Amino acid sequence: MTAITLPLLLIAAILFAVLTVAAGLIWFERRLLGLWQDRYGPNRVGPFGLAQVLADMVKIFFKEDWIPPFADRPVFVIAPAVIIVTVLMSFAIVPFSRHIMVVDLNMGVYSVALAGWSSDNKYALLGSLRGVAQMLSYEVFMGLSLMGVVMLAGSYNLSAIVMAQERVWFVIPQFIGFVTFLIAGIAETRRLPLDLPEAESELVAGYHTEYSSLKFGMFFVGEYMGVTLISAFITLLFFGGWRGPVLPGIVWFSLKTCAFICFFILMRAALPRPRYDQLMAFAWKVLLPLALVNLLATGAIVLAFFR
Repeated sequence: MTAITLPLLLIAAILFAVLTVAAGLIWFERRLLGLWQDRYGPNRVGPFGLAQVLADMVKIFFKEDWIPPFADRPVFVIAPAVIIVTVLMSFAIVPFSRHIMVVDLNMGVYSVALAGWSSDNKYALLGSLRGVAQMLSYEVFMGLSLMGVVMLAGSYNLSAIVMAQERVWFVIPQFIGFVTFLIAGIAETRRLPLDLPEAESELVAGYHTEYSSLKFGMFFVGEYMGVTLISAFITLLFFGGWRGPVLPGIVWFSLKTCAFICFFILMRAALPRPRYDQLMAFAWKVLLPLALVNLLATGAIVLAFFR
């Protein structure tokens, strides 16, 4: 097999897997929410309700693809594609196991901003402004929380970070960094309880209020792909990635990632949505000091014992 054919097949396989997982998470989340909230969830269409996702896809494809006459048409059309493309591109750097990766090395905020601005709708614009402020703020703490991991591993390379966790997972020495990264990840994916950019009780549907049909579906699927991506990064950075006994690396990576996906879903079932001012105050008054303290403490320990 040529040097070009193998990477292309790997890219195609990862794209297929990511899109399939994103579609399957729609059914998986509804079933878990039903279990945790003592109700049935989807159970009518197909065995265990598995065909419900297919029915929803057919419905989305046949809905009218309406574009508001007052919208900025080119930007309105491009915005949903941005979130899909940027999340898929991010998976290129994820090492799924020691030998399964595309590149051994987040422009998603633009999708939210473009969608809300191009709709020429006040609710959508407010949602996009919330989304931009929320994601830019929490990306600061997400980056700071990673620096402790980078210092302990001595590398920015994700594979090297996984290999550095041979003796102990970084969640133990970097627990504060893990908590900061996790909260920032929930905010980055705009998931409940931190879904303020699309809070239906305040903004109808936020930045995608004016979207319908396939364009709305792209935002919907992009959210699930974002949850999968953040769960994968948590696994790689703090829980040893593909490392584990007996089972193949890809199996361990999948199990750990799935566990964090379930945690994201549990957050939706269990926690109420805070006010927007509370969300931003928590970011700058709590997460920023925690991230800085963790960074300084980790740097001091590395200088004292590992230089």
